[in-house]
Amino acid sequence: MQRTPPELTSNARALRFNATDAEHRLWQQLRQIRPRLTRQLVVSHYILDFACRTCKLAIELDGGQHAGSGPDTVRTAYLEDRGWIVLRFWNHDVLENIEGVVETILATVSRASTHPNPSLPGRG
Repeated sequence: MQRTPPELTSNARALRFNATDAEHRLWQQLRQIRPRLTRQLVVSHYILDFACRTCKLAIELDGGQHAGSGPDTVRTAYLEDRGWIVLRFWNHDVLENIEGVVETILATVSRASTHPNPSLPGRG
């Protein structure tokens, strides 16, 4: 198994410690989801904002600089070719409609997971 390059590991760690407001808010909602999600996961030569290894679900948050981004299209295609499901949300959507974003993520996790009840605690 190929080891993760040290520079990607350190970049992922730096991104975790310097999360955007949208990433921080979403993580507060996602960190209790089962199966477990993680932040800033290195997959090949990409760092995913959030990911569920069990479901092969990648969750990406995008700011305005990503509008029509060619590299994002290439990244999504790369991940999908390897069996990942990729969800993309605008930062604005996370900040203005966190409930809708979390519901979309939970619905995707429940379709992709063998976990008996993927949900947030207290939501059944």
